[in-house]
Amino acid sequence: MVKIFVEDREHEVEEGQNLLQAVLGLGCDLPYFCWHPALGSMGACRACAVKQFRDADDETGMIIMACMTPVSDGLRVSVDDPEAREFRTSILEWYMTNHPHDCPVCDEGGECHLQDMTVMSGHRDREYRFTKRTHRNQNLGPFINHEMNRCIACYRCVRFYRDLAGGADFNVFGSRNRVYFGRVADGALESPFSGNLVEVCPTGVFTDKSAKARTVRPWDLQTAPSVCMLCGLGCNTIPGERNGVLRRIRNRYHGEINRYFLCDRGRFGVEFVNSPRRIRHPVVRTGVASETAAAEAVVDHVAALVTGGETVGIGSTRASLEANFALRRLVGAENFFMGIGSDEADRLRSVMELLESGPARTPTLHEVARADAVLILGEDVTNTAPLLDLAVRRAVLNKPKEQARELGIPDWNDVVNRLVVNGRCGPLHIATVAPTALDRLATETVRAAPPDIARFAAAVAAIIAGETLGPDLPGPDADRAAGSAAATLTTAKRPLIISGMGSESRAVIEAAGRLARVVAAANPAAALSLVVPDCNSVGAGLLGAPGLGDAGTRDHLTAVIVLEPDPSTRERRAELAAVIDRASHTVVIDHLESPLSEAAEVVLPAATFAEGNGTVVNNEGRAQRFYQVFVPADEVRASWQWLRQVCRRVHGDDSAPWAGPDEMAESMSEEFPVLEPLGELAPEPPGGPSRRVPRQSHRVTGRTSVNAHRQIREPKPPEDHESPMAFSMEGSPRRPPADLIARYWSPGWNSVQALAMYQEEIGGSLRGGDPGVRVLGRRAGETDEAPDRTPDAFAPRNNEWLLVPLHHLYGSETLSMETPGVAEQAPPPYLALGVVDAGRLGVASGDTLEVTVDGETHRLPLRIIEDLPAGCAGLADGLPGLSDFPAGRWAGLRRSP
Repeated sequence: MVKIFVEDREHEVEEGQNLLQAVLGLGCDLPYFCWHPALGSMGACRACAVKQFRDADDETGMIIMACMTPVSDGLRVSVDDPEAREFRTSILEWYMTNHPHDCPVCDEGGECHLQDMTVMSGHRDREYRFTKRTHRNQNLGPFINHEMNRCIACYRCVRFYRDLAGGADFNVFGSRNRVYFGRVADGALESPFSGNLVEVCPTGVFTDKSAKARTVRPWDLQTAPSVCMLCGLGCNTIPGERNGVLRRIRNRYHGEINRYFLCDRGRFGVEFVNSPRRIRHPVVRTGVASETAAAEAVVDHVAALVTGGETVGIGSTRASLEANFALRRLVGAENFFMGIGSDEADRLRSVMELLESGPARTPTLHEVARADAVLILGEDVTNTAPLLDLAVRRAVLNKPKEQARELGIPDWNDVVNRLVVNGRCGPLHIATVAPTALDRLATETVRAAPPDIARFAAAVAAIIAGETLGPDLPGPDADRAAGSAAATLTTAKRPLIISGMGSESRAVIEAAGRLARVVAAANPAAALSLVVPDCNSVGAGLLGAPGLGDAGTRDHLTAVIVLEPDPSTRERRAELAAVIDRASHTVVIDHLESPLSEAAEVVLPAATFAEGNGTVVNNEGRAQRFYQVFVPADEVRASWQWLRQVCRRVHGDDSAPWAGPDEMAESMSEEFPVLEPLGELAPEPPGGPSRRVPRQSHRVTGRTSVNAHRQIREPKPPEDHESPMAFSMEGSPRRPPADLIARYWSPGWNSVQALAMYQEEIGGSLRGGDPGVRVLGRRAGETDEAPDRTPDAFAPRNNEWLLVPLHHLYGSETLSMETPGVAEQAPPPYLALGVVDAGRLGVASGDTLEVTVDGETHRLPLRIIEDLPAGCAGLADGLPGLSDFPAGRWAGLRRSP
């Protein structure tokens, strides 16, 4: 710590930060534009000017830029000095000379950083009397709206997009006052993180195009803390609703997970909440007739089915812990199964064993970004866990930045750091089936079939352990790459291994675990990060239920209750169909209409993440609560609420005494001691139980007029008995605990930059600690080493190809495909072959192939991927029309006549 003086008052601040960070952390109001906590300083905007004094007797001082000044012991500055304030005011006037002043129609209005800084600087009038500079806006795709005339040239957008996110199709063009930020030509932005431009930009240059179609002022949105449901990382979000429609998703800061950013699928892929295919009413079908029934009558009907004979429950890896546990309580532990296929369940068990035994630490995303050597085994993280890609991009800069630190250059000095780094990357080794977006940063890449990726990991472990290198690696390059990876992991201070379920190979997961154990034995700082497909895959795994294959062995079932199913793969669909065929009655609880719900006898409308409360556990073993944003229309209820009612009918009120997730946490921890930390997820409102946290802003408007076409008086707000939040603008005036932050606002700070006022230190954890609680993966364990099940080397067949999964950010996740922009970005179905195999078949890209799997023949267009291993055929996972092709199976291929 060092002592500095601000307005002659002494403060202790953290050494190593710049002056802007320090004064913001002290609660001072100081304008800035180009600086961003995740991007560092470049000194381009000159808006953060302050007066520095040599000592207590100096009355003249000099103007300095706070973002480019390191704090030092005894530093004396003044933020409120009249000359510094006048300087900042003049800077704002220059920025506003060409601004269109379109705040009343700008989507950023009301949460615009430029508005805040203009008011904060005291600037009001300007003397510019000439024709304003104008730009032509671009079409940047379905997600981002472009309005270049609002730009103040802070360079944040290009620094994030190119330098941090690695995008290549966006840049800065022009010179002097005609600088332009955009693409060479119109077209959709290619980066999976392009949506962050909306929050990175301090003005309204980049705005949310989907929210623009449903214009609403930000202060009128009803919001609540939530968790992204579209992958297994558990990124924190703030959904916003108005008039029963989910309007947008914004980032919610979590110091250990997503921090300042979201991926585009998580930000934009939530239109399933507003989908016209939503199930809104309970349905009971008798014979071929279908009728909407009263909720209580349907509950009685389901209860009668459950009591009439043997019933099995099919849980879901994308439903909350509460919903899965309630279904388990209803049908009994022996009759509860997960809604995933047998092979997928085996892979999830392998992941759970590694998380529970801890062969190495399980890192948070923030810890991933601090690694100095990375080995990726079988996982295309850009498409299966996008924010992990962003963390790896930061990790590969750590080693080159060591030279800058040796030269005394602080991390926040972004311009000089990039001059020193000069495009160099630290050690990154990648072994995958197909090319990935991270390959251009990689030290070494290996292309191999999943069995050979497992053997590659075993070879790296053998070299580190000083054992003989195993034979049959895929070529001499793999031998050299294994030695290089072993040397990297051995010499690194914070080595990291990344793997997961994306390769659909249990052998790859187990090999990653054995390698992590070997590395961690020599270096306790070693970490193992495992990717899972769904938002609650780990949470479902904690309940210990078998997969669908075991459920399909039951005979003479009276009923089957299916919870929020995702039959997007052939394995899941076939094994679920086998269960349903054995049951006389089927009950489906789901959000959206589907062939399964249309064939079910009873359908119960389930609330989405925005309409109910619940808990999910992410890939690192962190349990997090998501809160209801708005009360759904019609008879939509959270899945666990439906199941609680049925359970009470069948087993009595004492079987399901829960009023909400807090009470359910107690029941879950009784049966599963590992879940005991869930009790920490119930923060007390800052004003006590009677002063709840408001979901609405204190600036919300139109409360009495929004329903004036239906009634004149204002209706009473809905009551929330399940959480410490209120559906109102009234509530505790004090700042809520981190778990309950529904928006970022502070006097004078209406934009997302107000986040700085909620942090312990700028860029650090939230005050009081980041949301959630770790139930797994907190430290390395001391369990016995797992048996070595290294598979045989991959052997291509003469007339068959192994189907291997290829993942896509847009298309491989089914719920997000309800968003038109996501569906527009998804590629058409295809089958991929390497150059050698395409030559063997005499086919070229665009040709149609006949694909025969298990005696069924389908036709697919061909895409040639140069590095795809011989004997493997890439199958675009999850795309419409491809769910009939099971990865891991062998297929016959021939050119379609």
